[in-house]
Amino acid sequence: MPQPIEVKLFSRQPQTLEKGAKQVASMLTTIAGVVDIKNGIVIAGDALEIRVNRVWASLEGVDSEKITQQLAARLAGVVTTQVRQDLRMVNVRVWTPRNIRATQRDLLELRFTAPDGHAFPLRRIATVKRIVGQPQIVREDLKEMIAVTARISDRDMGSTVADAKAKLSAPNALPKGVTYKLGGMYAEQQRAFSGLLVVLVAAVVLVFLLLLFVYESFSAAISVILVAVSAVTCVLGGLWITNTELNISSMMGMTMIVGIVTEVSIFYLSELTELASDGVDVEALVKAGQSRMRPIAMTTFAAILTLTPLALGIGQGSAMQQPLAIAILSGLTAQLPLSLCVLPGLLRAFRYGRWS
Repeated sequence: MPQPIEVKLFSRQPQTLEKGAKQVASMLTTIAGVVDIKNGIVIAGDALEIRVNRVWASLEGVDSEKITQQLAARLAGVVTTQVRQDLRMVNVRVWTPRNIRATQRDLLELRFTAPDGHAFPLRRIATVKRIVGQPQIVREDLKEMIAVTARISDRDMGSTVADAKAKLSAPNALPKGVTYKLGGMYAEQQRAFSGLLVVLVAAVVLVFLLLLFVYESFSAAISVILVAVSAVTCVLGGLWITNTELNISSMMGMTMIVGIVTEVSIFYLSELTELASDGVDVEALVKAGQSRMRPIAMTTFAAILTLTPLALGIGQGSAMQQPLAIAILSGLTAQLPLSLCVLPGLLRAFRYGRWS
């Protein structure tokens, strides 16, 4: 699972990268609500560094590059052939015995043969140094990277990440040559928001085209779309009043409200079309609203009562979909006055139909 806050640091210098990771981790401790901070430096363990001395190798009559290749073959093995096992081919690796390369002293005693035929141990041409606490190397897009991670407690992600951005953008916040990119749940949320925003815009456009095809009137299509957009605005107001985050779940509710409000508006327009066959006037607008008030109100109240327990967070697991329920309830609450009061006014303002 990705962490809510993940600051990915990039640099060509490993030492500078580690310094920047520790600096960013220390910086995140000053932000309210940020807990469980990890600097991302993972110790992979100890290592042995073998350095071939070119001068010593030349005295033995060998090339340092050849020694490096032979040493890699003895320590990592060489694949010489393959054998069939069931339906797959398995590599056969030729290795030196484990007991002659198990310790640092054993490595120094590994014997090599010079072109003239004499044998010599590795200790005569190379040194072996033990490196303690070697950090794990992680790359992203072929660049070395360290990810500083943290969790958020009793605070929303948006304001917390905004504070982190302000800290990271300050002068001398990062060592020279270190760049950063935000990842984790925040990056995934931004990608999801972008996708849902495209879905919301596509829903509005498709609904507009459908209304234009059915009623063959720009005034009707524009009036219904304005009502749907007003309902979406009311959803934002409901989220603000209830102090609910604008997240993926609530944005899904906003998209659903566009369809719900459009459906109710179509009910009103259908009734208006039947009543005003000879021409649209104020009396026809009022009669259409009176005729459709009861079914619209009943469906609205039934949906509100159904979603109220989920909006109140009653029941195990309901908190995950609570923003969705609050978003839909906010839109449904505004649906009745928008469909029965605002929509007739817009139709009259845009001169829908043939006015008598």
